[in-house]
Amino acid sequence: MKYKDYYATLGVARDASDDDIKRAYRKLARKYHPDVSKEPNAEERFKEVSEAYETLRDKEKRAAYDELGRHAPGEEFRPPPDWGQGFGAAGGAPFGAGGTSFDDIDLADLFAGLAGARGARSSRTGPVPGRDIEAQARIPFDQAFHGSEVELELAEVEIGDDGSLRRVPRRIRVRIPPGVVDGQVLRVPGKGGRGQRGGPDGDLYLDIQVEAHPLYRTEGLDLYLDLPLAPWEATLGTSVEIPTPSGRVALKVPAGTRAGQKLRLGGRGVARADGRKGDFYAVVSITVPTHLTERERSLYEELAKTSTFNPRAHLA
Repeated sequence: MKYKDYYATLGVARDASDDDIKRAYRKLARKYHPDVSKEPNAEERFKEVSEAYETLRDKEKRAAYDELGRHAPGEEFRPPPDWGQGFGAAGGAPFGAGGTSFDDIDLADLFAGLAGARGARSSRTGPVPGRDIEAQARIPFDQAFHGSEVELELAEVEIGDDGSLRRVPRRIRVRIPPGVVDGQVLRVPGKGGRGQRGGPDGDLYLDIQVEAHPLYRTEGLDLYLDLPLAPWEATLGTSVEIPTPSGRVALKVPAGTRAGQKLRLGGRGVARADGRKGDFYAVVSITVPTHLTERERSLYEELAKTSTFNPRAHLA
């Protein structure tokens, strides 16, 4: 059997906490998920990361993995004598079926067998709680801002009475509350793996990915919009109508507005269900006309002759 360094796969130390392992997995899962990643080896890396996480997230399986000792990645090795007896694999066999041969077994199969053996024991002793499930939901900006309902297809792993594992597809609908932001993780109670023998269902942890909007940028709960102004609008002041996710609003531009200045609309950013609200900022840029009529050119030339304004006075 070839050794796989699950800690190195996730980029964590061997004494990493459960939270460290979870954070590392979520970061790598977002990077390599086949639905969103553009990495050439994304699917393979995603499987490696998921396999490592499925082992290290479980206290019993992590302890069993640590008992295997340290080896170079890809190195052929055999578990220590009687290794399986301490972790529910009878006689050292990974599938609890007797015998001690580890030939032609992948490390992932070894721990899948360990999980099956443990599940078989639990089913005989009473209720078995469903496992927690992590999934990703990629949603448009408008759905994240206003809230929405998404339908997900989960591939749930169930443990049979004989300890065998089978994948069962399941479709669920999940309500996304308004105001979720990219990278936020939503806990949906009772939407994870189904419990057995009357055990409670697990929870679903939904990793939210919000698609970029063509106009708005998000920083926390605040939204930013680039607002181009003509030179005379910035100089003289004006009122312009701008789009916001809640509808178009009139924005007053004070006289003497500068490029880069942020014009604030309070409370029109992202709004959370708990009442927290961000602000909306229009970030000013000055746009000059590239095609002038004869009259426009004449007016600009007259302004250049009569104006005493020196934008480079501080460089003198």
